[in-house]
Amino acid sequence: MNNELLAQKYDLLLKDAGTVPGQKREVNSENKYIIRQSERESNARSYPRRLPIAIAEAKGVYIKDTDNNVYIDCLAGAGSLALGHNHPVVQEALMNTIKSDLPLLTLDITTPVKEEFVDEIFGCLPADFAKDAKIQFCSPSGSDAIEAAIKLVKTATGRRSMMAFHGGYHGMTNGALAMMGNLGPKNNMTGLMSDVHFLPYPYEFRSPIKATGAECHELCSSYVDTILSDPESGIVKPAGMLMEVVQGEGGVIPAPDAWVREMRRITQEQDVPLMIDEVQSGMGRTGKIFAFEHSGITPDVLVLSKAIGGSLPLAVVIYNKKLDKWGPGAHAGTFRGNQLAMAAGLATIKYIKNNNVVEHVNKVGNRLKKHLENVMSNSKFIGDVRGRGLMLGVEIINRQDNNKPYGELARMIQRECFERGLIIEVGGRFSGVVR
Repeated sequence: MNNELLAQKYDLLLKDAGTVPGQKREVNSENKYIIRQSERESNARSYPRRLPIAIAEAKGVYIKDTDNNVYIDCLAGAGSLALGHNHPVVQEALMNTIKSDLPLLTLDITTPVKEEFVDEIFGCLPADFAKDAKIQFCSPSGSDAIEAAIKLVKTATGRRSMMAFHGGYHGMTNGALAMMGNLGPKNNMTGLMSDVHFLPYPYEFRSPIKATGAECHELCSSYVDTILSDPESGIVKPAGMLMEVVQGEGGVIPAPDAWVREMRRITQEQDVPLMIDEVQSGMGRTGKIFAFEHSGITPDVLVLSKAIGGSLPLAVVIYNKKLDKWGPGAHAGTFRGNQLAMAAGLATIKYIKNNNVVEHVNKVGNRLKKHLENVMSNSKFIGDVRGRGLMLGVEIINRQDNNKPYGELARMIQRECFERGLIIEVGGRFSGVVR
């Protein structure tokens, strides 16, 4: 019944459209909402500069703007909308929660909704992780969850330094910025968390060690092994190693499974907590509930946000109980008890698990990737097509300039797609990856 209702809403959305996806439309520079936004919002705003749109309505993958144009939305709230916009099961969960008179905000006091949400999240974990798992609810952003994870491992180990990877993205707060590879937001900042050591990520298309294939990830892992075991490396044993199994903002770069397993082996041998950031990749986007499952490992710390809230703000850290050394109030936040987000997240997780969504992601993702690879075979400007599931990226290159990232062309592609009713994002080095 939910799928039938969703289809009916799609039909209604498209029925009265001025233009539909595929049809060229002019960007309305006189739109009053866009004008007022530029006048009143800060210079730090980002998406409206590339996507000048005022949204009036949204259903599933479609959004309609205030000028009655319909778009296919591949941005999906930067990965927060696992079931698309306004899915019936999410709407039903929200309405039922509102009508129940359950307090909408409970700090970290428990409720039946929260208990069931934790049950569902733990039920998604590998059994060996779930049996010893603890969960910390954070203020509702991935950045705050990263901050909590850093506090956790530093408290548990008594160490001060951290390890992260080139190309990694972990958020915009002080500690998260310090752990991030992207220099753009960091260049004008002072006083970021110190003692962060960056490691090479196995980015085969632009290998940091000028190697390809298995040699690339073997040399990358060998380097990490060496600096953690060499008493002359100059790097003290860290409190934790933080990584994405698929770098998202860094350009949709999936790490080889063998390399991920090596990082797990090395960190276990060196007694360094392995922290996996699945804020963007979690909840089925890569064809598994969690991207780390492709390699068969179990992390010590798992950071989740975005899709787990079913479109509403929610963030958690899940970790092995052996790290549970911090005291009461060591990490807090007023909005860590958002019951609407937990209800929406619970409904989303159940739907994903009960409706073969992960299998669908694999099927559709493989088909889309093959189509993109066919396009690449006839293109002068596509250097690489990569990713897992429906977390895919296309690297745009300038063959006349040593195959350097071609961010200018990638942004032109994004703009052309937008004007034809398709919303996509760019990222990676010099914004050269369409995703």
